[in-house]
Amino acid sequence: MILNLFLVFYRLLWIPLLPLVLIYLWRRGRRDPDYAGKIAERFGFYRTPLPQDAIWFHAVSLGETRSALALIKLALARGDKVVLTHFTPAGRREAEHQFSAEISTGQLAAIWVPFDMRWCYRRFFNACRPKIGLTLEVEIWPAMIFAAKRVGIPLYMCNSIYGTLPLARDSKGLRLRQRIIKGFAGGFVKSSIQAERFASVGLENVTATGELRFDQPVPPALLEAAQRSRPSLASGREVVTIASGVEGEEQLFIDVVTKLVEQARALDKPSPLIVYVPRAPERFDAVADGLKQADLTVRRRSDLFDSKLEQVAELEGTDVLVGDSLGEMYFYLALADRVVVGGGFTKNGSHNIIEPLMLMKPVLTGPYVWTIEYPFCEAEAAGVAVSLPDQQALLAALSKPTTVNVARIEAFLAEHGGASVRTLAAIDKALGEVTDETLTH
Repeated sequence: MILNLFLVFYRLLWIPLLPLVLIYLWRRGRRDPDYAGKIAERFGFYRTPLPQDAIWFHAVSLGETRSALALIKLALARGDKVVLTHFTPAGRREAEHQFSAEISTGQLAAIWVPFDMRWCYRRFFNACRPKIGLTLEVEIWPAMIFAAKRVGIPLYMCNSIYGTLPLARDSKGLRLRQRIIKGFAGGFVKSSIQAERFASVGLENVTATGELRFDQPVPPALLEAAQRSRPSLASGREVVTIASGVEGEEQLFIDVVTKLVEQARALDKPSPLIVYVPRAPERFDAVADGLKQADLTVRRRSDLFDSKLEQVAELEGTDVLVGDSLGEMYFYLALADRVVVGGGFTKNGSHNIIEPLMLMKPVLTGPYVWTIEYPFCEAEAAGVAVSLPDQQALLAALSKPTTVNVARIEAFLAEHGGASVRTLAAIDKALGEVTDETLTH
């Protein structure tokens, strides 16, 4: 009864909400025209036919798209058709880049996810009719979930995690989020602990398949560009990359960088080159300005490199290189001797540590790691990642020489790989069970 009332309220809420969402897309489109392009797809209207009887992956943005690349490639290699839905242009562009050949043959389509309204999904399912749907990470949209359930399309959470804090929060009051989660047909989750958590709130058909990001391919062109550029960028200097820094910790990072530079000058030693990569594009200017106001010498990726990451200017005398681009994180990580992963010094929680570990870079992050409980707890136990309590601890850690235990990182990666194969097997099992149930009835 509570859930039904909420779903009615949610449908009515879209009446005033839709104009605001369209205004949001229009405003984002002023910076990135792709946001406002092909808007009809967001209502379930398509210019070209979509693949039928496909596996549907919902990958909201770039990170989710990249995490699923290995899994999608396995499905395509054995002949499956695929529909990929996205909300952001970064995710869609990555899909179009990675799967241009399959898009041209009609084996795969990369489109906008419909607005979360029942009639939009009705049109999407009529156009596509996927045999199974997978929402990557934690995408919980009521209309998506119950529209799929209504037409008999099994919709699974995939590569999902239920963090300690959200679980505690959702377990109070009306428990609306948990009631909605129960509408999924099942879940392919990151660990056995996560499987227990999802099962405890009533989700059925939960399988621990592992973390897909361990299988994601590393773009060789970005690694080659970093290898080319590193000697001229930081000859004789350590490089520390701050990856995916968020707004609430910017001042902390600026203070730490300033003190590292002051320490080096006092000792008449070269200071480390800091590569600072804000997570949100709208923070590029603010971060660069904040660093300059701290009397640091700052250059931006857009000033130093062309579109192909060929260096066009010198970095000499620079304290901080601001990574003001999207889709090039592996370039910034490959430049580093060690990596500070952002988010961990705010209560919103740390971002993922897997990408730097895949490049054999030791990882530091802040005290808030509930967002990445898996695999952070395992990485910390393996001695390849460290959580630091505050600014002082971060400064102390970065003031010490870098130590890298490549064998230890390799062992950790080997132990946790293979999620794509396990997830594909779980998809087949789920489809087999759906077929058997249909035949029984």
